[in-house]
Amino acid sequence: MGRAAAHAFAAAHGCRVALLARNEVALAAAAAEVQAAGGTALVVPVDVADAAAVEAAATLVEDELGPIDVWVNAAMATVLAPVDDLSAEELQRTTDVTYLGTAHGSMAALRRMRERDRGTIVQVGSTLAYRAIPFQAAYCGAKFAVRGFTESLRAELLREGSGVHVTEVHLSAINTPHFVVCRSRQGFRSRPVPPTFTPEVAAAGVVWAATHRRRELWVGYPAVVGILASRLLPGGIGDRVLAWRGVELQLTHAAVLPDRPDNLFGPVPFDPGTTGPGVGRTWGWSGQLWLSAHRRAVGAAAGGALAALARLRRHP
Repeated sequence: MGRAAAHAFAAAHGCRVALLARNEVALAAAAAEVQAAGGTALVVPVDVADAAAVEAAATLVEDELGPIDVWVNAAMATVLAPVDDLSAEELQRTTDVTYLGTAHGSMAALRRMRERDRGTIVQVGSTLAYRAIPFQAAYCGAKFAVRGFTESLRAELLREGSGVHVTEVHLSAINTPHFVVCRSRQGFRSRPVPPTFTPEVAAAGVVWAATHRRRELWVGYPAVVGILASRLLPGGIGDRVLAWRGVELQLTHAAVLPDRPDNLFGPVPFDPGTTGPGVGRTWGWSGQLWLSAHRRAVGAAAGGALAALARLRRHP
């Protein structure tokens, strides 16, 4: 998803894009794609779980590309397994990358943006930051933590009247290569819970959020349904639905060897590309995202239509 966002920033705005990740093979390929899309790319191999390395990376980025206007936190790592089959090391690593990696990136960006009183930090979240599902306790816990961290940071920035903006982009299921390289003990290859969207849909949401001052942006109607349901329905209903279907919806019929390489503690040294193998239809456009991005215009048009209808009823 982060790679698709890099493409989108380059294509839409000709941006100078710094690419931070562990996999140097994939980084080189992503940099070539950014250049081809009209942007400038800087490759910075880094493990975002290392706070000092992230700080050094931010310094290098500003030395090479100039002041950071937008910082996108999209790194994640996880293990798909029931809670009683997780090791302490796996839980720690998932938290270090997915939660603390976001915190490290946010803090490094903030140290630079606050001095200039401008800039935007984009946290790539998920429906799973609001409604946790079985076999993903490590990831869901980290995403819940990111949301709490971000809400605290947002309140602090508002208190001081800062020009720095922080926003969250909560995604529906996205078809990325994550499901090919993540650690899993499910026995079968995992998949995003359908209906799924292409990484380009998520990237469009990230670019829009980075250039507009929206507190949160939900991408895809399943995110809207999932988040609103988590707020409005009793928790027990969601628990029972997920106990009934929450595991099966994550699985394909393709068996996975238990010793296949995964990227939890280190990168798998190949280029997985941007899009995952997917199962079934993957949507390349989201009407919900379009409506959300244009909600003021849509609301004004709807209000005008209702006013015109009312006039017609008064003056047949």
